[in-house]
Amino acid sequence: MASSSRHEHQGQEEEEDQEHQEHHRHGHEITSPLLSTRPSTSRTSPEPQEEENSPIEQVALTVPVGDDPDTPVLTFRMWVLGTASCFVLSFLNQFFWYRKEPLTITAISAQIAVVPLGHLMAAALPERAFFRGRPYEFTLNPGPFNVKEHVLITIFANAGAGTVYAIHIVTAVRVFYGKQLTFFVSLLVVLTTQVLGFGWAGILRRYLVEPATMWWPSNLVQVSLFRALHEKEERRKGGFTRNQFFMVAFTCSFIYYIFPGYLFQMLTSLSWICWVFPYSVLAQQLSSGLHGLGIGAIGLDWASISSYLGSPLASPWFATANVAAGFFIVMYIITPIAYWFNFYKAQTFPIFSSGLFTSTGQKYNISAIVDSHFHFDIEAYEKNGPLYLSTVFAVTYGVGFASLTATIVHVLLFHGSEILKLSKSAFQEKRVDIHTKLMRRYKQVPEWWFICILIANIVITIFACEYYIEKLQLPWWGVLLACAIAFFFTLPIGIITATTNQVRILRTFISSHTALEHQFCNSQISLNVDSWTEHHY
Repeated sequence: MASSSRHEHQGQEEEEDQEHQEHHRHGHEITSPLLSTRPSTSRTSPEPQEEENSPIEQVALTVPVGDDPDTPVLTFRMWVLGTASCFVLSFLNQFFWYRKEPLTITAISAQIAVVPLGHLMAAALPERAFFRGRPYEFTLNPGPFNVKEHVLITIFANAGAGTVYAIHIVTAVRVFYGKQLTFFVSLLVVLTTQVLGFGWAGILRRYLVEPATMWWPSNLVQVSLFRALHEKEERRKGGFTRNQFFMVAFTCSFIYYIFPGYLFQMLTSLSWICWVFPYSVLAQQLSSGLHGLGIGAIGLDWASISSYLGSPLASPWFATANVAAGFFIVMYIITPIAYWFNFYKAQTFPIFSSGLFTSTGQKYNISAIVDSHFHFDIEAYEKNGPLYLSTVFAVTYGVGFASLTATIVHVLLFHGSEILKLSKSAFQEKRVDIHTKLMRRYKQVPEWWFICILIANIVITIFACEYYIEKLQLPWWGVLLACAIAFFFTLPIGIITATTNQVRILRTFISSHTALEHQFCNSQISLNVDSWTEHHY
């Protein structure tokens, strides 16, 4: 009996030594299983001990709960690849944004592209340490390309992947009003609006990042890809590893896009009803995918499917179903009723258009109602008459404003108590999920940094607007008004995005009533509110 017990004990020790060596060998990889199924071998614990994990099922099945704090992160190759990815994606996405159906290159593209580059730099760069023995000792090559470097590079890329809302205002001033803004003033508008968003983000991370219920569905797609690219997996007979499946799917999608993108662009929208009735106005209004309601139209171009709402594969089912139901009600019930019952002369204008029209259906000349100082000319407006919107445009704007109220009510009903608890425990220790616990091993960026960034940029924005008042037309109170609106809506909109992957961009009529004569001021207030709330995500 004693001999048997001794052999069993030795076997357990050998098994633990092997596990320790395996962990040391793969310290830079995520190798822990998602859900622990191995029973305990301890005689004092007859029941298996369940490993702590996220309360959100999708997170628990995707994000590992292991971490190695000693893995090198701020490496030379991380800075080079991360900065390059940010620059490239920023340029490409802004360049393609002017398409009728924007082609968005997400951070996932950079996430894939930097893998061979990272491994190449790990193999080619010298491992010699510079300034050895000094506090600022560093090396160009600390070892194999690891997952943490990869994640940080992708964060860099994600920072540049989105378009800048201030560019829309600069573009609108030049294209629609025929006015010019100097490069320095345009750059000032872009930088101040973007950096202010970082201030909101840091202050509200307690509510939108740390709670386990704020799980940001789109990030799980990237986590799955990280694991596929870095974890070693044995291929089962007759099947694929995750990495192999990804490469097959990536190659097939790349080859397929040649057809809708270049060779057969009609695949973007196949409106077969329009083919059957090519001379029918009613058929064009009902079934055209580009100029009508799109009934029966089939889109086989993934760029057009995901151009505005993002990939439906990254959203929870209930959110996708909600969007589909809302789209059906707005486009196939409300819009036809408003158009064919001729509400506000609706049949005088196209059913689907983003243009502005006169009462007779002609294109509205915006330049005619703006004077040489870029101010709204009321007398010219009364002479030209009121402007009209197409039915789809008007209904979409109306539903957009209604959804803002719905956002506030939804957050108060479903997340109000959680927000109150987090606010009360702002300076107390509170129960957090496993991933927040893992992050607390690392030194956090102090909250007062973000507060300083926010205050400093508000001051700079007010100074710029007052100094360039003739060009920007935004008084100091307009900046504070935009800040107040953005601060009020950022938290509820952020909660909706963090739980459903659906972004609600904020636009208001407040600016139109507070600065009626100043066109650029109206745009600036709307821009600041939109960019500061959206930039948090």
